[in-house]
Amino acid sequence: MVAAPRPSPLEWARRRRAERGARRLEAAGARALGQLNHLGPAWHVIDWPRTDAADVLLDDHADNRAGFLAIGPSGLFAVTIADHGRARVLVAGDVVQINGKRPPYVTEARRDARRASKALTEAVGHPIPVTPVLTFVGSGVISVYGLPKDCLMATHRELDRLLVASGNRISPATAEKLSRVAQHPSTWGNRGYPPAADYRWYEDGRTAADKPAGRR
Repeated sequence: MVAAPRPSPLEWARRRRAERGARRLEAAGARALGQLNHLGPAWHVIDWPRTDAADVLLDDHADNRAGFLAIGPSGLFAVTIADHGRARVLVAGDVVQINGKRPPYVTEARRDARRASKALTEAVGHPIPVTPVLTFVGSGVISVYGLPKDCLMATHRELDRLLVASGNRISPATAEKLSRVAQHPSTWGNRGYPPAADYRWYEDGRTAADKPAGRR
């Protein structure tokens, strides 16, 4: 029996660094998720595949980005976790700079939201908007010189308040149904899901407490 070749010191160091990075991301995601416990049972947090087969082949590190779907009365949100540790963060619109580098966090958050929206829309046969959210986890100072368009941004301590700020846009029953669709493996496998016509979305300016006007 031939023994497996031992990794070189460089390969070993890279592997250890990747493992530490994965554990750090997992811990950062857990901190963000812990903040959502304040939202109550009407909210659902879903772990979903944020990369497709092409991305995995093209980028070995594409699946190292932490994130999840948050579904509740305020709508659907694709949350991307950015762990910046003690480093200072500079935000200027779409540009995020950490330690002199400019990771494409905003672009990735928007892409994840589009993917989730497309998959859920195809699954239920009804347009399902998903809002991108970029959440920073760390103790470093965050300086903002302009927020990105069409992408929400907050620290993990503010995440729960950010998600509920939009008010009630869908009914709790719809949020529950959409969470079940999001948890179904076929949703992300492009095999479809039985459409449901009773998904209830509220028009702008209306809430779950509003009653439909009666006919005279």
